[in-house]
Amino acid sequence: MAIDARAADRSGSRPRRDVSRPGAGRRGRAAAPAGAPGPDEPVALDDPVTMRLDGRVALVTGAGSPDGIGYATARRLADLGARVAIVSTTRRIHERAGELGATGFVADLTDESEVGALADAVAEQLGDVEVLVNNAGLASRASQGVLRPVAQLTYDEWRGEIDRNLSTAFLCSRAFIGGMAERGWGRIVNLAATAGPVNALPTEAAYAAAKAGVVGLTRALAMEMIADGVTVNAVAPGTIYTAASTMAEIKQGLGTPVGRPGTPDEVAAAISFLCSPAASYITGQMLVVDGGNSVREARFR
Repeated sequence: MAIDARAADRSGSRPRRDVSRPGAGRRGRAAAPAGAPGPDEPVALDDPVTMRLDGRVALVTGAGSPDGIGYATARRLADLGARVAIVSTTRRIHERAGELGATGFVADLTDESEVGALADAVAEQLGDVEVLVNNAGLASRASQGVLRPVAQLTYDEWRGEIDRNLSTAFLCSRAFIGGMAERGWGRIVNLAATAGPVNALPTEAAYAAAKAGVVGLTRALAMEMIADGVTVNAVAPGTIYTAASTMAEIKQGLGTPVGRPGTPDEVAAAISFLCSPAASYITGQMLVVDGGNSVREARFR
């Protein structure tokens, strides 16, 4: 099992959390206090609308690339005052952590036991996670997506895409929602894509199915957690320029209404807003970040 070498020895530490029962100890919906406004009266909010995340612990998965969405998101959350943990499958995450002033962890997020160990390690080093960004799964140079027609797609390839892009979000969400519910506050943002929820191209059925599944998971979990002060949303990037972008993807970006691909920081801006207290009335939604490409009906030259 590959977990951050800096993680403290867990022998004799608090009992391992049971991630198979994330709702254990969950609070029910609080009863309205005496003198509370009726259904037709305005409700006064106690907390100011703010983007700040001062002191809150945020975990961003899939942040190993210095020019990727995960890294840009971790940087923005740190700028908002969060105490940031980042995780990827390789030890290069420690370089990224040093650059960001974050704490780095190494784990295979498709492995249930490693996700559980990660949850324990983050809690011991930083505290309980209150903000979770499930970014792991997007294709990179080290982990290319499968591009093959369904008739030629092997079952192992299908399962690999589903595990990498959907199961990671499920396992990580399940590991942390119990604690968020007990504290009565939390933010989860899942990385979907326009491929699957909005459109699709030939040869990407497995990836599209996984990302459509991310949106389904987002909406179902949002309804399960709504009484506990936890919001769950998805961000769906279109063509985003990174070091892993192919020439075909760059050309696709040039063909958008905006006339260029997006940047990781533009996606990170949307993610960080949904992670903030300012987004308290938004849950179960998918925010598309694609330069208007999915809106355009036809191209005119």
